[in-house]
Amino acid sequence: MQRLLVLLGCLLIAVGAAWPWLSSIPFGHLPGDIHIVRDGYSFHFPMTTCILASLLLSFLIWILRR
Repeated sequence: MQRLLVLLGCLLIAVGAAWPWLSSIPFGHLPGDIHIVRDGYSFHFPMTTCILASLLLSFLIWILRR
């Protein structure tokens, strides 16, 4: 458990340090993301972004459990 918390802390520090570069990646605006705009209504569902995030997290968990 301690190892997981340390790794999670290091990951958060790395993401925080890389935030200026990460903000230029078009997550949430990838092909396959659903964005509907009507008068007085806006709906956004980042389907492709969710799938990529799920794959990335699954891979990281798989690596950590090895």
